[in-house]
Amino acid sequence: MTTDWTFGGLWPYQPRWFDTPEGRLHYIDEGPRDADAVVLVHGNPTWGFLYRNFVGPLTAAGHRVVVPDFLGFGRSDKPKDRAVYRADAHTRRLVDLLDSLDLRHATVVVQDWGGLALGWAVARPERADRLFLLNTTAHNPERFDVPFALRLFRLPGVGEVMVKGLSLFHRLFLFGAGTMRRDRLTPDVRRAYLAPHPTWSSRTAVLEFPRQIPTGPVSPVAPLLTALESGLAREFKDRPVKIVWAMKDVAFTPDILEGQWLRTFPDADVVRLPDAGHYLQEDAHEEIVAELLGFLRT
Repeated sequence: MTTDWTFGGLWPYQPRWFDTPEGRLHYIDEGPRDADAVVLVHGNPTWGFLYRNFVGPLTAAGHRVVVPDFLGFGRSDKPKDRAVYRADAHTRRLVDLLDSLDLRHATVVVQDWGGLALGWAVARPERADRLFLLNTTAHNPERFDVPFALRLFRLPGVGEVMVKGLSLFHRLFLFGAGTMRRDRLTPDVRRAYLAPHPTWSSRTAVLEFPRQIPTGPVSPVAPLLTALESGLAREFKDRPVKIVWAMKDVAFTPDILEGQWLRTFPDADVVRLPDAGHYLQEDAHEEIVAELLGFLRT
């Protein structure tokens, strides 16, 4: 049976493809090609569909809108090799994809592991003008307390059964603790989030992300995060940065906003959403889109 990737018209966008050595990436590219770009990057276990309520308003306002899927997510290929899902490999592929599109005056919008796209902004400051940050991090932590469910996912064997076998990252976190407005997760929306990962092997990337979460300053991702943090402070300290933060996020808690982001960008404009959870694009897209459009006008 062929999957209807529009999901009842919720995602009516033309698929586009970018080849990498590890597999093909899917993305959408809407709006005028010569317009200022907005790049919207998802986290785990979501895909570009997370931004379905953003694309229309942004293109209507005259922007070019690019929404990529990480390798292993959405319509992108899903290799079985765990090594291709390292954070640095994801970052390299994003840089290559975005470089290929000749983007100009871009605003980079990131959430969760989508923060890896900030690596492109740091590497290409002549193309990325501003940052719009949703709950994410780009800092090497002194300490990070991993939520209990994610600690289970990190356990050998247990994580394979829970995430790859039972799809519990989707069912417990995306459809559970990570979203406050679960009434918005209609059958079509749930189907859209489950469709990219129908089998055990297709969920390999979903499991690899929680296993890369750093709990302290020494970790496999420490060099990447250290370079990213210093690069952001260097390249964007005098550029527009806006932060919209979900205050009920059980993973990226308010102390990350206060202790990390506002240390790097003390003059950033901050909007705190008191009733939104980790997947704030589901809980509060109306407020976020309005803030983003206002940010782009200034």
